[in-house]
Amino acid sequence: MAWSTRQLAELAGTTVKAVRHYHEVGLLEVPERAANGYKQYRVAHLVRLLQIKRLSDLGVPLSQVAALGRADQEPDEAIRVLDAELAATVERLNRVRAELAVILRHRAPMHLPTEFAPLSRNLSETNQALLMVYSTVFSQRTAELFRELVAEPQETDEEFDGLPPDADDATVNRLAERMAPVVRRIRDAHPWAVDPTSDSPHGPAVAGNTIAHALVELYNPAQLKVLRRLDQILREMS
Repeated sequence: MAWSTRQLAELAGTTVKAVRHYHEVGLLEVPERAANGYKQYRVAHLVRLLQIKRLSDLGVPLSQVAALGRADQEPDEAIRVLDAELAATVERLNRVRAELAVILRHRAPMHLPTEFAPLSRNLSETNQALLMVYSTVFSQRTAELFRELVAEPQETDEEFDGLPPDADDATVNRLAERMAPVVRRIRDAHPWAVDPTSDSPHGPAVAGNTIAHALVELYNPAQLKVLRRLDQILREMS
């Protein structure tokens, strides 16, 4: 009894393309051909193909199938390694499902770090982008503290976010002057906020430069003027 490639694939519950791929990577021997040039698969090929499919269904990478697919071997260690990998995958998937549940509950953007999902409805696209940058360069501890801080809206937040790019110098100065005591109170209550990049896993210099670039590209000219004037006022107050 001999089968064609298509017949063999159908018997094993796979595809002709998969069978040909197993030939290419050396997992399945190429059978002899009949006089008409067609391959003639026999029981040994079917058994080997079923082995490959079974191991693949268990999550074994094709690169390891050759080592695990022989009956005369003791693959205990390989099985334990595979089991550990699958356990890690299950843990990751459960974590992702938990994060998706939070995202759904708050109807938050998927790209935003999950910890900021409860705040997402009140955040502009610019602030969402900044939070993503902060979450990358801040340490885990600082990111948690920053999330708590962001959850407490300040009286000047809305005015700063809505500041038009062509705001005149008088408007810029007035806003900076109103923001200065707010920022001073925050720094007094949260000392870490004075230098939030000090414990960055990327190093303070890289973190600081990254945040500076983000501010320049995400804030409009008037907002940047406010920040520069604010920094000047805070220096004078100290």
